[in-house]
Amino acid sequence: MSIALIILAAGKGSRMESDLPKVLHRIAHAPMLWHAMRAGQSLDPERTVVVTGHGSDEVTAAAHEYDPEARVVLQTDQLGTAHAVAQAAPELEGFDGDAIVLYGDTPFISHETLEKMAQARAKHDVVVLGFEAEDPARYGRLLTDGDTLLRIVEWKDASDQERKINLCNSGVIAADAQTLMSLISAVGNDNAAGEYYLPDIVSIARSRGLKSGVVHCDISETVGVNSRAELAAAEKVFQASTRSRMLSEGVAMFAPETVWLSWDTVIGRETEVEPNIVFGPGVTVESGARIRAFSHLEGCHVSRGAVVGPFARLRPGAELAEDSHVGNFCEVKNAYLSEGVKANHLSYIGDADVGKGTNIGAGTITCNYDGVFKHRTTIGENAFIGSNTMLVAPVHVGDGAMTGSGSVITDDVAPGALALGRAKQVEKPGFATRLMDMLKAKKAKQNKG
Repeated sequence: MSIALIILAAGKGSRMESDLPKVLHRIAHAPMLWHAMRAGQSLDPERTVVVTGHGSDEVTAAAHEYDPEARVVLQTDQLGTAHAVAQAAPELEGFDGDAIVLYGDTPFISHETLEKMAQARAKHDVVVLGFEAEDPARYGRLLTDGDTLLRIVEWKDASDQERKINLCNSGVIAADAQTLMSLISAVGNDNAAGEYYLPDIVSIARSRGLKSGVVHCDISETVGVNSRAELAAAEKVFQASTRSRMLSEGVAMFAPETVWLSWDTVIGRETEVEPNIVFGPGVTVESGARIRAFSHLEGCHVSRGAVVGPFARLRPGAELAEDSHVGNFCEVKNAYLSEGVKANHLSYIGDADVGKGTNIGAGTITCNYDGVFKHRTTIGENAFIGSNTMLVAPVHVGDGAMTGSGSVITDDVAPGALALGRAKQVEKPGFATRLMDMLKAKKAKQNKG
């Protein structure tokens, strides 16, 4: 069965107190919209339709950044959820398959839950996602008879007995796409707000002899975000669930609550992750690596057996091959460190290629930027770069070559050669003693004055 996703992303989110459209606020470094789109991707949808409104241009750009094939429609006036879904109708003309309605501000619906909804369509014309809540508050209630959903009643319209029901409506709905649009066309706006509500399609479906059912999920999947406080709470939910998943997959975390992950972080089993680590977007760490405390990684790849940190920073384009080491207060950006390379102390390696087995001494800097252009440094295999070497790119250091400590290297170094680029040392006997005596006398004179 073909699947179409309809993702509602038109809300302004006034409680966010932000000019940014609500669905573009980030959880784990990704817009909430991306989380919703990624959840739906598990169904391999044939079409994805994003319904925009406030900040349409920005939301459209974000949707296309995630999925260039996504179809975007505009809800000019926000007249309720059924009205929003109706805007997707032109994009589903002639579509023979199911449609699932998701929400750009409800980022945690799981792949497994959506699979269950898709499977439940074999028994029900309309499938609604529900959840049990100890305190249902003002959620709409799901009235059921066995596995049949009779109707959805909004809290304000519910009787005292109906308000005791703990099965609540998430708003997520699945149905045959053409049936869904037909039901929506019959939704009225005879309510205080004058809006068209999506839950009304259940009673309309029942009046047409169609059957509705419920799929249950954990309440944590239905967390919606409408304020900064709820955004922070959602971040905690994501981090806790992702840490738990990684631990179950064999990642070693000694203080999981201090490790902050991105929405797309990949860490292999038996990798050790020490406390106070931040993973930005685009990080892959292979099995058996070690990420030591207080390190920050983004846009990088760390291979098996590599060691990062403590207090290291890997920036976008950093590629660490097997058994390489990047130690304390080192920064690597857009550089490839081959197998066994060691840069253990206080170095910056940017726009560089470093060969197997090379040692980078403390304080080494690849001087890659001339104020306009970036230039590349190439270092061969088994080279030894002395401490405090400045490598002024573009420059090439050959296999087995060495640079003397404190050197400024501006020309290529031949394989096996030693390059020294220091100013000549000049020594003036006794000058330090005389200078110190003069300065002390000057200070004593000032103190007397």
